[in-house]
Amino acid sequence: MTDPKTLFLALSRYREPNQPRALFELSVTALSLVLLWVLMWLSLDVGYWLTLLLAVPAAGFLVRLFMIQHDCGHGAFFQGRAVNDWVGRVLGVFTLTPYDYWKRNHAIHHATSSNLDRRGIGDIETLTVEEYRARSLSGRIFYRIYRNAIVMFGFGAAYMFLLQHRLPFYQMRSGWRPWVSTMATNAAIALAVAAMIWLVGTGPFLAVHLPIMLFAASMGVWLFYVQHQFKDVQWTRDDVWVQQDAALAGSSYYDLPGVLRWFTANIGIHHVHHLNSRIPYYRLQQVLNDHPGLKNIGRLTFLESLRGVRLTLWCESRRKLVSFADLRRCVD
Repeated sequence: MTDPKTLFLALSRYREPNQPRALFELSVTALSLVLLWVLMWLSLDVGYWLTLLLAVPAAGFLVRLFMIQHDCGHGAFFQGRAVNDWVGRVLGVFTLTPYDYWKRNHAIHHATSSNLDRRGIGDIETLTVEEYRARSLSGRIFYRIYRNAIVMFGFGAAYMFLLQHRLPFYQMRSGWRPWVSTMATNAAIALAVAAMIWLVGTGPFLAVHLPIMLFAASMGVWLFYVQHQFKDVQWTRDDVWVQQDAALAGSSYYDLPGVLRWFTANIGIHHVHHLNSRIPYYRLQQVLNDHPGLKNIGRLTFLESLRGVRLTLWCESRRKLVSFADLRRCVD
């Protein structure tokens, strides 16, 4: 079955959360992160090279915690809404992501993904060729800087999680809820940081936790990027956009090795996730096993994802992403 609406109905049977499995996934992820954090702290007496080496898997577990928070936001991880929300809020302190604020932005992302007329919230900014040409010289330069890999996955990722999430951007005028979400998360983060500094000291805390956060932020932004920025992606205008169609045409299947699939909580099976976001991540692989035809839709290997970084503009006449070098070949 490849018809998106038929698939959506067929996948409904995978939506029921498994409470024991969810508790196991959460426990393994959180405890592993705590253990690695302690090992990193102890490794400071051995050499900082070892600390940074341990920071890579620790960042992987932090990314995994974010994916659990992500599933909670969809009401997919646990059976009860209240449990999902409160676990998500607690995890938001560790991921530096205010849960209720992020949950609303992410819902908008799902409701507008691959829609050229409704870009701007919860996505990577992508201009059409016509929009890029209409910008001033400074505007074009700014966009090229923004789309630079070092800026986007380095400085930009750090800015998002360390600074941007501290205020309810995009929801400034949406009432008190976004402010409560962000300010409560900020207060809890401040208390947690103060407690850790009291326990281990300012220098050791920063030496351990800062590289974990920076690595995890880069990993997270990279994963989100490749989910909707790839060679065969399809975007449409609002008058013909259909959510189920956009799920398969506008989201990738990031075919990663098993270890990376585990650390990223199957988020690479993103086309299925967008087709039915209530499916817990620990059941996404089962969907692929039962519906092998989905493995051929939007498939993206790791090497292909690296080559896709150069694709920066949407060419409407060719209906594909193009690079700055291909700009002249696109006539909108």
